[in-house]
Amino acid sequence: MSLISDWKDLAYQDRNGEDYDAFWGDYLPKEQVIYEAILATPDQIIKGTVSELAKSYNMDNMTFVGFLDGINTSLKSELVLEDVKASTLIHLDVDLEKLYFNMLHAKADWLFNLPAWDTIFTLEKRKEIKKTYNQSKIIVKDKKIGRNDPCPCGSGKKYKQCCMN
Repeated sequence: MSLISDWKDLAYQDRNGEDYDAFWGDYLPKEQVIYEAILATPDQIIKGTVSELAKSYNMDNMTFVGFLDGINTSLKSELVLEDVKASTLIHLDVDLEKLYFNMLHAKADWLFNLPAWDTIFTLEKRKEIKKTYNQSKIIVKDKKIGRNDPCPCGSGKKYKQCCMN
């Protein structure tokens, strides 16, 4: 099996509340350490093999691939996680606006409220990203066509005498 399959099997198995809290309580602080390191040097592209990077962040390879699964959509060039092995060379070139947006989407307040964001984006920029995020959640329904309205096909007839039938 691949590292990502192993991670998904471990991370998303059914657990009782106590085991669930213990698992994620162990993982999330490790994840936060990596994000803090990324945000501390936002212009730097993190490079290395999966095993080198996992070791540098005090993780095993599978857990690091779990982190990659979470950050993958925020990378400028997404990874094919199914192909990632311990020896795979990784380039974490993070799109910071996407990352902030995705953190909002994941409702990861412990990440999008990190102090390092203050030096990366102005408060106005963060509000703008949050506004874009909020707008992406709004469902807009098309106006319903009434039976006596002109038919949208352009025939000039009323809708009830044309396409409604």
